[in-house]
Amino acid sequence: MELFESLKQKISGKDIKIVFPEGNDVRILGAASRLAKDGLLKPIILGDKDEVNQVAKDADIDLGDIEIVDYQHQPQEEVDEMVSAIVARRKGKTDEAKARNWLKDPNYFGTTMVYMDKVDGMVSGAAHATGDTVRPALQIIKTKPGIKLLSGSFLLLRNDERYLFADSAINPELDAEGLAGVAVESARFAKTFDIDPKVALLSFSTKGSAKGDMVTKVQEATKLAQQMAPDIPIDGELQFDAAFVPSVAEKKAPGSKVAGHANVFIFPELQSGNISYKIAQRLGGFQALGPLLQGLNKPVNDLSRGTSEDDVYKVSIITAAETLN
Repeated sequence: MELFESLKQKISGKDIKIVFPEGNDVRILGAASRLAKDGLLKPIILGDKDEVNQVAKDADIDLGDIEIVDYQHQPQEEVDEMVSAIVARRKGKTDEAKARNWLKDPNYFGTTMVYMDKVDGMVSGAAHATGDTVRPALQIIKTKPGIKLLSGSFLLLRNDERYLFADSAINPELDAEGLAGVAVESARFAKTFDIDPKVALLSFSTKGSAKGDMVTKVQEATKLAQQMAPDIPIDGELQFDAAFVPSVAEKKAPGSKVAGHANVFIFPELQSGNISYKIAQRLGGFQALGPLLQGLNKPVNDLSRGTSEDDVYKVSIITAAETLN
């Protein structure tokens, strides 16, 4: 079954609430309208009601009865409740005054709604940098127990092909332990998309064909990841051709359970991961959805500022599906 038809079936009728902090963005409103009309989830839009409705009217978007929350003009008792939740969560790192100031920002407001279970997840980033989405999530929602690092992946889609690239959005540089953690969490996350994970830790070397600190790091990360998740096929260090092309894998990495068949690709640092997904998107004709945030206690996902309405629609479906995991 086509991926999004499968995900739609999983989330339909579950009354999943997803908050969208960027209520004055026409792409967000268009996607929210489609999601509501398709009965997939309940969008909650943050913004000034008059402004949101005007943007929708100008773009001929029917918002129907979608809830619009004016986050800057909420009842005092609700704001006080959110402030108390932030202060308690931050355990002395954030006082009441700072928490109140945070709630003037739609991303902090939306993130706090997720943390307090007022909604099930959040999608943002169409008009904000990745840090504006990630920072509140790390400060308030935080990572799952046992996961030290948040990471960002991209789901690459083309026809019936689907792959996961990580970390392509968050951590500029990772040590071997961090890289191993990203590999294992990416494998688990890939299952959300009905991907049976075969994880390749990528390098400019395959099985010792080159030497250097960068190669050694990937080799160490591979061993750690294999120890952390012995039930998941994980291998490295592999060049991309060895990871992806069966005939090359036979020559460069004979006997590997991953080489030639990888579908989850772990990059040695952010620069190569980010460059690679954009090449696949722009030259390879793949749709790239993300950054999808891996390792959080609750689902929050980012969008590229070059996102389309269809990207928002699909990332929202993914976010809703994550709430069921």
